[in-house]
Amino acid sequence: MQTTARLKDSPKSPRKMRLVADIVRGMDADKALYILKLHNRKTYALPLEKLLRSAIASYKEKHEANVEGNELYIKILNVDSGKSLKRVQAAPQGRAHRVRKRYNHITLILASKHGGEEVEASGNIEETEETNNNE
Repeated sequence: MQTTARLKDSPKSPRKMRLVADIVRGMDADKALYILKLHNRKTYALPLEKLLRSAIASYKEKHEANVEGNELYIKILNVDSGKSLKRVQAAPQGRAHRVRKRYNHITLILASKHGGEEVEASGNIEETEETNNNE
């Protein structure tokens, strides 16, 4: 079971946001929240932390499960470039330089470590033990 959370048009540079996203990609949700909370690039870690908290809440609501954060992990975390606002900054000798204010889109897919498949309490375990004994 998995859930998706998206943040669109975040006013941060995608290149700098990817540096923070690369650190937490593939981690447990609890560990990722802890790292993002204490990361020294607060302006880039805060939107990711909020998005991760939203994905955890969405997972609990969608699957009606009372799961812990350590049972969930970040399956996919993509940071894509969004629109770019173009501005003009005055330069020496009457010239102008273009300033690009970049935006990004973040997609986070949160999944359960167990895959959401319920293990039946029937004789499935006994059957595998019997087949191992026969070999």
